[in-house]
Amino acid sequence: MKIENRSLHAALLSFCLPSVRADDAYLSKLETVTVTATRTERSVEESLASVTVIDRDEIERRQAQSVQEVLRGVPGLSITNSGGLGKNTSVHLRGTESDHVLVLIDGVRAGSASSGTTAFQDIPIDQIERIEVVRGPRSSLYGSEAIGGVIQIFTRKGGEGFKPYLSFGAGSHSMYKATGGVSGGDDRAWYSLSGSRIETRGFNACAGRPFSLGGGGCFTRQPDDDGYHNTSGSARAGYRFDNGLEIEGNLLHAEGENEFDGTQQNRSTFVQQMVGGRLKYSPFEFWTTTLRAGRTLDESDNFMDRRFSSTFDTQRVNVTWQNDFALTEGHLFTLGLDYYNDQVDGTTDYVVDSRDDKAGFAQYQLTLGGFDAVLGTRVDDNEQFGVYPTGNVALGYGFDNGIRLSASWGRAFKAPTFNELYFPNFGNPALGPETSESWEVGISGQHLNVAWALNGYHTEIDDMIATVCGPARCFAENLDRARILGLEAQASTRLWGFDIAANLSLIDPENLSEGANNGNRLPRRAQTMFRFDLDRSVGPVRVGTTVYGEGRRFDDVANTQRLAGYVTVDLRASVDLYRGLSLEGRVANLLNKQYQTARFFYQDDLNFFLTVRYAPDAL
Repeated sequence: MKIENRSLHAALLSFCLPSVRADDAYLSKLETVTVTATRTERSVEESLASVTVIDRDEIERRQAQSVQEVLRGVPGLSITNSGGLGKNTSVHLRGTESDHVLVLIDGVRAGSASSGTTAFQDIPIDQIERIEVVRGPRSSLYGSEAIGGVIQIFTRKGGEGFKPYLSFGAGSHSMYKATGGVSGGDDRAWYSLSGSRIETRGFNACAGRPFSLGGGGCFTRQPDDDGYHNTSGSARAGYRFDNGLEIEGNLLHAEGENEFDGTQQNRSTFVQQMVGGRLKYSPFEFWTTTLRAGRTLDESDNFMDRRFSSTFDTQRVNVTWQNDFALTEGHLFTLGLDYYNDQVDGTTDYVVDSRDDKAGFAQYQLTLGGFDAVLGTRVDDNEQFGVYPTGNVALGYGFDNGIRLSASWGRAFKAPTFNELYFPNFGNPALGPETSESWEVGISGQHLNVAWALNGYHTEIDDMIATVCGPARCFAENLDRARILGLEAQASTRLWGFDIAANLSLIDPENLSEGANNGNRLPRRAQTMFRFDLDRSVGPVRVGTTVYGEGRRFDDVANTQRLAGYVTVDLRASVDLYRGLSLEGRVANLLNKQYQTARFFYQDDLNFFLTVRYAPDAL
C-alpha cells in the first residue's frame, strides 16, 4: 500500500520518541475501564480487543462540536460526511461498510431500522459522558451488524456532590451553542439532567451537477447555505438499595431541522430518542444478574422547498438478560439472552415492515498469571433469515519485560436492511445476509514511559452488500467476496510537559468478486489515516494542536471517481479565569484545505469557535 501524502512521514516520527523520563500519570489512561468489548468491566490495558475510550475530559479538551469530530482520528475509523455540521455522516470501521458498525446508547441498540446506520450527526455531543470504540467483530456478543466493531455511547452520569455546569459559544457560519445541566449524588444515588441547543447557518453543502451533465453527489445546483439546528436533552438517575439491588433509568432526546441540497427533498425535521432502564442484582457473591431494556426512535419528515415529501419512522426495541458467574478467581463465565425487534413505518411501502431476532450467548474469560483468554459464542434466530451461529477466540500473554502479545479470531454476520431489501427502485428482495471471518494479532507495551501498540488484521466478508449503479438505476447487490487487510500503530507519552499522542492506520479493502470490479478498492474508505496531538498546560493556560490526514479514497465501486487525500491542522487554547470559569477557543482547518470525503460534498474551510464555560467543583 502506497502512502501518498508526504506529511504522513511526520506522523511516523512520533513513534520514535527520545528516551527522556515522562510523567507516569499520563499512562494511567490505560487503566480506564471499558465494558463494551466483553460486556463486563475490564481496563483498556487488560482488554484483548482493540479499544479506544474517549471520556468527557477528552471531549472538552478537543473542544469538539459533534460526535463525528470526536471519532475522527480513532485508529482504523474513516468518516464520510455530506457537507458539514448536521449533514449525513457515515463511519467505516476497519474498512467495513457503514452499516457494519453496531451502535449502542447506554447498552441499547441505536440507529435506523430502515437504513441500518446511525445518524451520528444528530447525537448531541454535550449529552455524552464517554464513547467506547471496539474494533473487530463482536457478533458473538451482540449479533447482527457488529462485523467491523461496536461503538457504545454513554450519556452523562452523576456522582458525588452537586455539580452545575453551563456554557455558551459562537463561531463561524453564524453558529452558536448553549449547554447547561446539573449532576450529583452520593454513595447510593446518582442523577444527571442536561440540555443543549446548537444552531448554524451552515454553508453550501454540495457542488453537484444536473444529471445530464455527468452526475454529482446531489444531482442539482442549489448554491445556498444549508443550515442546521438541534435541541437536545438527557436525564439519567439510579439508586442502590441496602440489599445491593441497583435500578437505573435514562433518556436521550434530540430534535431539529436540517437543510441540504437535493432533487427530491432538501429539508428535513428529525427526532432521535432513546429510553432505557437497567436492573442489577447479586443473589450470591459469585453471581451478578442484569436486566436491560430500551427503545430507540429514528424519525424524519422530509420536504422539498417546504412541500411535504416523505416520512420515515423506525423503532428498535431491545431486551437483554445477562448473568455473570465469578466461580473462582480469574474465571468469569457469562450467560445471556438477547431479543430485539425492528419496525419501519412511513410513506414508503415496505413489503416487510417488522422483524425480530432472538439469541442466546455465552462467554468464558480466563486470567491466569500473565495469560488471558476469552472464548465466546452466540446463536441468533432471525425471523427473516433463520439461524446464524457466531463465535470468537482471543488469547493474550504479558511478559515480565512489559511486552504483551495477543491474537484473536471472530466470525460475524449482518442481516440485510429493510432499505437494501425493499426500498423502491433500489431494494433487492433476493439479498442474503453477509458473513465474515477476521483474524488479528497485536503487540503492545510501556517502555521509557511511552505506551505503544501495533495491531494487524485480516477480514474476509462473503456476500458483502454494495450499491451497484447501472445505466438506469442503482441497486443493492451481494458481492461474492471482499478482503480487508489493515495495520494500526499507536503511541502516547508525556515529554517535557507536553502530552503527545499519535496513530497511523493503513487499510487495503479489496473487492474480490468476479467481474469488472475484481481487484478494486471498496468505495469511500480512506486507505491511509494518521492523527498527531500535542498539548501543553502552563498554569491556568492550556494549548494544543491536532494534525490529521487521510490518503486517497474512491467514491464508487468501479473506482472511476477518485477523491484526493488531505491534511488539516487545528489549534486550540483555553484559560481558567476564576473558580470554574474558563474561556476556550479553537481554529479548525488552519491551512484552509479544500477537500471532500464524498464526491461533490464540501467540507468546512478555515473556521473558528469561542466558548465561555462554567463548571465548578462539587458544591
